[in-house]
Amino acid sequence: MTLSGAEIVIEELVAQGVDTVFGYPGGMVIHIYDALYKNSHRITHVLSAHEQGAAHAADGYARVSGRTGVAIATSGPGATNLVTGIANAYLDSVPVVFITGNVPANLLGKDAFQEIDIASVTQPIVKHNYVVREIKHLQYTLREAFLIAKSGRKGPVLVDIPKNVQVDFFDYDPGLNVSIPGALKNTRNIDALDKALAAIEKSKRPFIYCGGGVSASDTRAAVIELSKKLGAPVALSMMGIGSIPDSYELNLGMCGMHGRYASTVAQSEADLEIALGVRFSDRATGNTKEYSKNCAVIHIDIDAAEIGKNISPQISLCGDLREILPMLVDKTAAKPQGEWQARVRELKATEIPQTNCRLTPLSIINCVNSYFDSDTVIATEVGQHQMWVTQYYKFEKPRRLLTSGGLGAMGFGLGAVIGACVAQGRKRAVLFTSEGSFGMNLTEFATAVTYKLPIVVVILNNGVLGMVRQWQTLFFDKRHSQTTLERKTDFPALARAFGAHGFSADSLDELNAALKNLPDGGPCLINCVIDKDEMVFPMIPAGGSARDIIINQDEVLRT
Repeated sequence: MTLSGAEIVIEELVAQGVDTVFGYPGGMVIHIYDALYKNSHRITHVLSAHEQGAAHAADGYARVSGRTGVAIATSGPGATNLVTGIANAYLDSVPVVFITGNVPANLLGKDAFQEIDIASVTQPIVKHNYVVREIKHLQYTLREAFLIAKSGRKGPVLVDIPKNVQVDFFDYDPGLNVSIPGALKNTRNIDALDKALAAIEKSKRPFIYCGGGVSASDTRAAVIELSKKLGAPVALSMMGIGSIPDSYELNLGMCGMHGRYASTVAQSEADLEIALGVRFSDRATGNTKEYSKNCAVIHIDIDAAEIGKNISPQISLCGDLREILPMLVDKTAAKPQGEWQARVRELKATEIPQTNCRLTPLSIINCVNSYFDSDTVIATEVGQHQMWVTQYYKFEKPRRLLTSGGLGAMGFGLGAVIGACVAQGRKRAVLFTSEGSFGMNLTEFATAVTYKLPIVVVILNNGVLGMVRQWQTLFFDKRHSQTTLERKTDFPALARAFGAHGFSADSLDELNAALKNLPDGGPCLINCVIDKDEMVFPMIPAGGSARDIIINQDEVLRT
């Protein structure tokens, strides 16, 4: 059938199983939006308050649903407003297809109104991008974009569609076949697998390190089986949180700069690390020479570019965890329980946090945790509150934590939790944030109100830019340069101005009262006041190792 380019966009979205898109209209996507209007019974469009919010919403939708997210923006500033969201999806390996409009092809490169070469701008932060100059290439390009976004290591793809392509006509082929030349090649070989098995058999203190690749591949069952066979503790990268249930007895939680004490020390004492779907970022490893000084490393990852990039493994297997892990588990012999398991239990027992009746980050997170089930999506912004949530919240299922891991983008959380709430059919979701991060994209609160999304925003309000202030306190002789906000914003009143519900909590009793009286529909905000000098511990200073770990604030004060 013969369709316009805008109609081909809609048909291809439907063919890819897309039922929801996020975006903001403009002159160079007006034809796509007209086609969306005519097909509103097939595709739901969520109108954001800002294109960055749309990008993060598509990202959150993809993380929770396991499907490819879609965000649409016009040319020029519309497209450039997507850039932070594109970079975030790229660094956290999230499949999102970004569709932008542009000026007609004959005006490209002539500085037409709102013309930007968005393909060049985004080239370093996408798996692939396209500028579709002729309509005959449009359907194939869109179909290939979705295939690339979901194949191998997932990630964002951008398709820039000039206005002339949107209005021209061409035949649409529902049965069009698309393949990726040189798609994922599993370079695993029998020798590497045999070497891995031999190293596992030899080890006395094995340690399993899980990243986002475990959630992406849905291989938690295989990881737990391997852990039980070896009696090996499991630690998680930030992106790996939720891949293994918090309640699993050998789960030591997050490791790295602000990881739990037990996981950090266990990693440093292990003689073998089995790393699954991780990229060994600097925040996870600290001093790379010290990190793997005492242990051999087996690195299994779907992306060959990650193997050997930051840590040089003794053994590497490149491929899909869904294929490799079952073979590894099946051929691994069970190890007897011994001193290593006793040491792991000892480490875990030393880090039980002390609770109290004051309003502290720990008491707030524990209180919120008690009101929501394990299916509830928990999003964070970036900063101290992000670290506290990853340390303390008890995640039992994958795809329930939404956080900006690689980019660390303040302003990510509100858009992401909107996308997650939509993906879950408007099931209640929670955003932990701070007054600094919330201020970045608080305009998206209007989106949550407009669509009556039952989102609970919990602000851990200390009146400062907490993480930077912590560094200034510890490493810059308390020179708190521009980190004391001194803002007079009344957040509960602001929430009500948006049309939402707003609560203040200066005590645990007030927080409990707010959580007990959540509105039946629409978003609400709870402003929790905490001490400006609360810090995130444990902490390993940048470039440090487990031997440099700072356990608590008392230790800092003594030095």
